[in-house]
Order: sequence, then structure tokens, then C-alpha cells
Amino acid sequence: QVQLVESGGGLVQAGGSLRLSCAASGTIFSISGMGWYRQAPGKQRELVALIRSGGTTNYADSVLGRFTISLDNAKRTVYLQMNSLKPEDTATYYCNADLRVVGSRLEYNYWGLGTQVTVSS
Repeated sequence: QVQLVESGGGLVQAGGSLRLSCAASGTIFSISGMGWYRQAPGKQRELVALIRSGGTTNYADSVLGRFTISLDNAKRTVYLQMNSLKPEDTATYYCNADLRVVGSRLEYNYWGLGTQVTVSS
């Protein structure tokens, strides 16, 4: 059984900062990458940032220069530092991971339940 548990969401004023965390737990053999997606009401879920286990990162254009993703492989935890937040960043943020569980030769994709980020103007 694999769980991705997000934390760190909340209410912040425009221009402020938040740091999201997502810890993966369970019978995990390896993690090849983790990332963050977000979904605002009435909109499709969209990529925010991805990081591979080797450190390669990918960001949505809308957050480039404001958000930073990082990965602690030992703790199996991915972080998203969000600075200069804007009202349009308001959404539910979901953690995502590509990982292989013990005993499996295949890698699967997992999702967390999400954490709400609200940015007031």
C-alpha cells in the first residue's frame, strides 16, 4: 500500500509564500520522480512542477521563477516552495509520484488527496 500525504497548504495574501510537502510511504522500492499538479474550480488539473530522482526539473511557465521544487530521496519527500503568490495560484494542489513497490517489476503512478492553497488579493 502506498500513500502520498500532502501538507502545508493554507490561506496567504498575494505576494506571500507557502511551502508544500508531500511524503510518500509504504512498501516502496524506488521512486523515479515526483511532482505537483493543481486544479482550480471549473478548470482542468494542470502540471505545476516535476522533479526526477536525478534532479532534473520541469516547471509550468506560469510558475517559473516563483516556485521551486525539490526532492529529498532519503525521506521520500517532495517540496514545493511557492513565492510571490498570486490570486490565480489559488487551487487544490496534488502530489504525484512515479514509483515501484517492493515485489513489482513495474512502475505505477500515484496521487495524493490534495491540499488547498488560497491566495487573497
